[in-house]
Amino acid sequence: MPYESNKVLAVNDDLPIRTDKAVHSGKVRSVYWLTAADSARLIEQKGYDVPADTPLAIMVISDRISAFDCIWQGENGLNGVPGKGAALNAISNHWFKLFKEKGLADSHILDVPHPFVWIVQKAKPVMVEAIARQYITGSMWRAYSKGERDFCGITLPEGLKKDQKLDEVLITPSTKGVLTGLEGVPEADDVNVSRADLERHLNAFNFRSISDIDLYEKLLKEGFAVISDALAEQDQIFVDTKFEFGYVKDASGQEKLIYMDEVGTPDSSRIWDGEAHRNGKIVEKSKEGFRQWLLNHFPDPDILLNKERMPERFALARDNKLPTEVMMDISNTYVGIAETIIGEKLILSDNPRQEVINILRDEYQLIVN
Repeated sequence: MPYESNKVLAVNDDLPIRTDKAVHSGKVRSVYWLTAADSARLIEQKGYDVPADTPLAIMVISDRISAFDCIWQGENGLNGVPGKGAALNAISNHWFKLFKEKGLADSHILDVPHPFVWIVQKAKPVMVEAIARQYITGSMWRAYSKGERDFCGITLPEGLKKDQKLDEVLITPSTKGVLTGLEGVPEADDVNVSRADLERHLNAFNFRSISDIDLYEKLLKEGFAVISDALAEQDQIFVDTKFEFGYVKDASGQEKLIYMDEVGTPDSSRIWDGEAHRNGKIVEKSKEGFRQWLLNHFPDPDILLNKERMPERFALARDNKLPTEVMMDISNTYVGIAETIIGEKLILSDNPRQEVINILRDEYQLIVN
């Protein structure tokens, strides 16, 4: 039975939003940079706390599912995961609001016109994937199990077991994008770096000062603690996560370091079920469960893990439509964790694409007729 395709927003880079720049489409979100005139008009009309000449963008999330750097699709035209986009945005919105309430830092989001849409101000991103870990699992465990004891400049003790809780939350950054010509930093995306690397190449990572490295670490640990504490109340374990940071200016022209992209979502974090964990089992409440399903489903999982086999990996994703029940299982994971976090039912749209167009046309005058 085919899923009603208009309930899923799989393609989000072809909306008739007025822009004079190319639409940037990532794995999950597409970014439409508004014209200078539209940006200035909205800043004045909506009273956004930014300088009058700030470039604004519309970020539209999709229901696409990515894993191992590939986009995966389902059978019967189910090219996305129902509810995934709305769930991701709802979770991030919840945590960003909580961070602000607790006095941590702002985000790049100025407005949320629709569950699939953010209006954001242009930020200068820090070129660091800010990763925090409370348990040894994933890439850290893989390195440790091979005998590595230095991880991002941190010396790990002997005798750790897989999925063991660490004595403290560890900050293990990696590069955001490919940085070239930096001594001691490989020229590749998503490679581990140390605090010493960040200090030595301060400007290349887009930090303004050493004290801002302290600030990013503080905001990362504080944000991690806020989410971890909130999830613990719901008997969920916040295992590890990735934050991103950037610089923006407020209406007075004052520069500040803010949270950006997404926070605390099943895409950017590992979340385990507390009760299962107490019984010695790992039950993923995140995209990691889908990643493990892929590794178990295909006969040669090395294709998914070995970056030297990317052409084979892309072919695998292109040529294999996943069973509908797998896509719906992912949907249940995303919607379920979102409803647990926000404490209410997630309202899913029957036609998110048309809803987005209607709202951006009627309330923001941003649609090209």
